Amino acid sequence: MPAPLPTTAVWSVPMRTRFRGLTSRDGVLVRGDAGWGEFSPFWDYDAAESAAWWRAAREASDEGWPAPVRDRVPVNVTIPAVDAETAHRLVRASGGCTTAKVKVAEPGQSLADEVARLEAVRDALGPGGAIRVDANAAWDVDTAAARLAVLDRAAGGLEYAEQPVPTVADLAALRRRTSVPLAADESVRRAADPLAVARAHAADIVVLKVQPLGGVRACLRIAQECGLPVVVSSALESSVGLAAGVALAAALPDLPYACGLATAQLLTADVVRDPLLPVDGALPVRRPVPDPDLLASHAAPADLDARWRARVEEVRA
Repeated sequence: MPAPLPTTAVWSVPMRTRFRGLTSRDGVLVRGDAGWGEFSPFWDYDAAESAAWWRAAREASDEGWPAPVRDRVPVNVTIPAVDAETAHRLVRASGGCTTAKVKVAEPGQSLADEVARLEAVRDALGPGGAIRVDANAAWDVDTAAARLAVLDRAAGGLEYAEQPVPTVADLAALRRRTSVPLAADESVRRAADPLAVARAHAADIVVLKVQPLGGVRACLRIAQECGLPVVVSSALESSVGLAAGVALAAALPDLPYACGLATAQLLTADVVRDPLLPVDGALPVRRPVPDPDLLASHAAPADLDARWRARVEEVRA
């Protein structure tokens, strides 16, 4: 007989490749009447910012999500700041994804490294694939304008650039200087006013992430009010957390772009037996359930477990 499932569990899993400075991912799973939710804010989020992540976890576990309007969600493969050969291999092994999001602006890497990575991705996707880049707000406006011109050529045309510069004002200024469409991520999910981007005409697309923005319903309100096309992306969760992103993408009236929800591929393991992995470039709209044996085998060590449980108490206070 399998072990009973707990009502909370702290998990930790190594990543396949260093990504955004991370070599492992961890968080808390919570179980309620509606199912499982995930609370996994990055450690640079303070208690005030992390409260939105807790609201998202409680929505998932206590309320559930709105009814879907589609049964599959197209997704992109995410390419970390790896060498060109690895980038090519990751695209080919992506489960049929025809869109790739490529990380750029990695400390210690050169523009030549980025060009080689994009050329390899284009070769692996073929001429019909879409390529987007993500700089995680690393550039100033002048650098971004110059870099995007080069990267656009290397990619054979960029679908868009995600958060190339830090602020809404920077995005608005850059948008006047580049033909590459711009997507706002940090300027939405870490902003006191997530609609400021739309009001400033600073982006062509908004990236919505369920946990940082407080849940599926909160994201649906932002999408409706901002009036811009939406790309739903992950926060590097387990498949339990990814299911909330899938639920958002499935509930949006329009979904013109592939979503950044294929990130379970970046983890070496998962807490469910049937991870949310792409098939023919899409994720099915479903909600995987944690497996007790996998929760046990990927349980966080005692010090990390205690640190997460203290964090939960902090945001609940």
